[in-house]
Amino acid sequence: MKETVKNTDLEKKVFAASADNFSALALEIFRFQYEHNPVYQQYCDVINTDVAAVDRLEKIPFLPVSFFKTHPVKTTEFEPEAVFESSGTTTSINSRHLVKDLTVYRKSFMTCYERFYGSPMSKCILGLLPSYLERNNSSLVMMTDELIKASADPLSGFYLYDLEKLHRTILHNELLKMPTLLIGVTYALLEFAEKYPMQLRHTIVMETGGMKGRREEMTRQQVHELLQKQFAIGLVHSEYGMTELLSQAYSKGDGIFHCPAWMKILLRDEDDPFHVTSAEGAINHPLTGAINIIDLANIYSCSFIATDDIARLHSNESFEVLGRMDSSDIRGCSLLTV
Repeated sequence: MKETVKNTDLEKKVFAASADNFSALALEIFRFQYEHNPVYQQYCDVINTDVAAVDRLEKIPFLPVSFFKTHPVKTTEFEPEAVFESSGTTTSINSRHLVKDLTVYRKSFMTCYERFYGSPMSKCILGLLPSYLERNNSSLVMMTDELIKASADPLSGFYLYDLEKLHRTILHNELLKMPTLLIGVTYALLEFAEKYPMQLRHTIVMETGGMKGRREEMTRQQVHELLQKQFAIGLVHSEYGMTELLSQAYSKGDGIFHCPAWMKILLRDEDDPFHVTSAEGAINHPLTGAINIIDLANIYSCSFIATDDIARLHSNESFEVLGRMDSSDIRGCSLLTV
């Protein structure tokens, strides 16, 4: 099949998204993806979606995230410029995100980072992502690598297993009062914190989640309390992202995440996956449920994903990740034969 021309008009709209036009843009992308994504179209048809009646966010069908393990989730026909793959065991089936254009991903993570943290050049950026660096197709490694390069600081870089060198670098930066960002996978940050406790005054510690079977599972609160104690810091930052997304949400403390303008969290009932609620329903009190994500940057895959995560959603659209669903996969893949 001939490759479809890129929809550059949609790309421009995504990164100009705002609260005023988000719903209209999401509905436009829904119709674009229904028309040009065979897997998503068939899923919508199987669950008897009346496309003409989809007139608000809560009515948009959300594709179970597990489809990325079993089907090529592609909007328009193309040869991917990159294939991001989730981590897993040797026996597990990993998610595969077929990325049509890395320019869209770069635009998404760089614009988002700058909105939350300013220019990468304002900090020395240190990456502690050993299990991810051992793979060649991690979206998190690519993002961190691009931020490291953009920081233009000679000390910015990845620290695979050399925790002593990382310790020396951070002490050097602290002595010079140099703003520093340490971004790391959870188990590696915990190991570093236990081996090299110190007081950090000029370093942001950001965890990306994940024990990867290296340590006993802990709640985010437990992780943060340990890091706060070992590094004598008041807050731990967090990044919420996944292989299937081209966008990230950030928390600057207390596990409260905020999304960029082109990303939104909705919740669905665990017992009724088609009952979806937005933050407007949380005016009187926070809502708890399974996370549905709208990531408008996923123009060429699927922007509407039902995840396996549980969250508490607040009326201001901030959210807290509470854990995972009991069942590891959302049922639905067997409905399709694509």
